[in-house]
Amino acid sequence: MRIKAAVLHEQGKEHPFAQSQPLTVEDVELAPPGDDEVLIKTGAAGLCHSDLSMIRGVMERKVPMVPGHEAAGVVEEVGKNVTQCKAGDHVVMSFVPICGECEYCTTGRSNICITAFRARATGALINGERRLSLEGRPLHHTNGVSCYAEYMVACEDSVIVIDKDVPMVDAALFGCAVVTGVGAIINTAKIRPGATIGVVGLGGVGLCALLGGIVAGAGRIIAIDVADDKLGLARQLGATDTFNATDPDCVDKVVDATKGGVEYAFEVAGVVAAMQTAYAITRRGGMTVTSGLSQQEHTFKIPHAQLVVDERTIKGSYMGSSVVRQDVPKFIQLYKQGKLPVDKLRSGNIGLEELNKGFDKLAAGEAVRQMLVMHGEFNA
Repeated sequence: MRIKAAVLHEQGKEHPFAQSQPLTVEDVELAPPGDDEVLIKTGAAGLCHSDLSMIRGVMERKVPMVPGHEAAGVVEEVGKNVTQCKAGDHVVMSFVPICGECEYCTTGRSNICITAFRARATGALINGERRLSLEGRPLHHTNGVSCYAEYMVACEDSVIVIDKDVPMVDAALFGCAVVTGVGAIINTAKIRPGATIGVVGLGGVGLCALLGGIVAGAGRIIAIDVADDKLGLARQLGATDTFNATDPDCVDKVVDATKGGVEYAFEVAGVVAAMQTAYAITRRGGMTVTSGLSQQEHTFKIPHAQLVVDERTIKGSYMGSSVVRQDVPKFIQLYKQGKLPVDKLRSGNIGLEELNKGFDKLAAGEAVRQMLVMHGEFNA
């Protein structure tokens, strides 16, 4: 079938993207789903910093590709072997498919499925297939999703069925921002009720971490960012204290305010400076968790002796250490109970032709989560 999709032919174009136009809207061919695959009508897709990193070339990917990894949609057709969903189901996409057979999937760590990571590197679905093409030439998939398109074909390992009463523009957030941010709090750190936590970086994932802290019963939540408007939003969402990272005394002020630092610090900006801040505000015996993805060559130095003497813990958190088939439905129930108001993170809806301008806004820090909506019935 012929569909409209955004295609990234070349990584590393300079912004403003409204001028350099790294993403071009084209008519591409989408092949029917295979036996273990699903055809999905894209309901909504989020503009995430990971997508921005792919456009910039910070995250190297096979091109040409159809980007986008955070999405929700409606199942249109399923292959003959599909058992996880049926036509008409509403689904959230998982940007890490679940092979169910590797050593990680079989030990409760499907978020780091090695089969999925290998497929991602090749630009294929987890089963090795490609269903997108342009003028007879294959197009690469993004993390098995490629949601900057009117329709998607994905393996059933990439879909999680959800309740139909959740608006698509909210549901899409659960595919990345929510599982990554809330998951870092609940799954990776397993914070204790009453704890003091710090969140460094208040994009979509960082603000979800803040909301996760509230759900988990944190007694005090310190929010840190370079943008005053995001600090204001953090206060509205429930942060007890906010600090601007551009203040040269930011770290000292946090340490003083918390009488020695936070018990759990979460770096969610994907830059080394943010990681340095997160580590510096962590108290003795505390834990620093990083969910941000910086450039591969970037390194972070720590005093070895301090790590030992202070009994510090540093943990990486990918996809919030989530088991998505369990955690996405659980987090959606919290949303429906009013405990995860992710709708407050949305910065408006855009169409395919506005994607480049949308990424300019994201790069400038002028948006938290813009939602790409290509079908009128989902434009809530």
